[in-house]
Amino acid sequence: MERDARQLAEALRKAGTGLVVVVTGAGVSAASGLPLFRGTDPDAVWNRDVTEIGTVAFFQRDPVAWWRWFLRSFEGLPAALPNPAHRALAALERWHTERGGDFLLITQNIDTLHERAGSRRLVKVHGTADRLRCSRDGCPLGAPAGSLPADEADFGRFLAEPRRESLPRCPRCNALLRAHALLFDEYYDGHADYGFDRVRSALDRMGFAVFAGTSFSVGVTEMVLRAVTAWGLPAVSIDPAAAPPIPGITAVRAAAEEVLPAVCRELGIADSD
Repeated sequence: MERDARQLAEALRKAGTGLVVVVTGAGVSAASGLPLFRGTDPDAVWNRDVTEIGTVAFFQRDPVAWWRWFLRSFEGLPAALPNPAHRALAALERWHTERGGDFLLITQNIDTLHERAGSRRLVKVHGTADRLRCSRDGCPLGAPAGSLPADEADFGRFLAEPRRESLPRCPRCNALLRAHALLFDEYYDGHADYGFDRVRSALDRMGFAVFAGTSFSVGVTEMVLRAVTAWGLPAVSIDPAAAPPIPGITAVRAAAEEVLPAVCRELGIADSD
């Protein structure tokens, strides 16, 4: 692992002031006690019923079952804390930008661990768990640009009595509230907060890419991978359960929470507390 950390640190030095793009998936938050979502892990949330339940169509058909599934699947989020991988990425952002470089962290995770660790140049392409939005598009609190803090909605009644009448509703139009998250039958450009324009712009300027804790099974990862391949850019994938090698991608078969702090040490920088 130390050799991998040295090589990754050297690659970051060679990036100069270019744009470093980091793409993270659920594997980065696993050390914080959150479940994996895809891949081969038997407990992966997306391996069970998401193809049916994790959609707008199912939400519209049975919002009670949808919200019971969502709240159960993500019940560990409030207690989770940033782990060394989150802190190291925040430190690497500061290090690179302080030397005049550009940096963008694209996360597929809806938890808030990256921002709590100190990441600032961040795009949450799948949304965020600390906000909700109106299920009616066009409402000021709904798509394409509206949302509200999740703590403004009271799920106490629903948890005590799970039925449609007890679900939280939009304070502006009284439609049902929904998660502020990208569902499987939706598109990245469906809400401004997903930052898809920033992602597309970054692909034209990217000089180096790091994938951490992702199984390469969702659209944004594939997009970045295609750009890396098309431009012949250097790229590294950090994943202890890495799939067979991807041409042009250097595979580091280790946990992000171990490798990324080691990279910080090689660069002589301290990760965030």
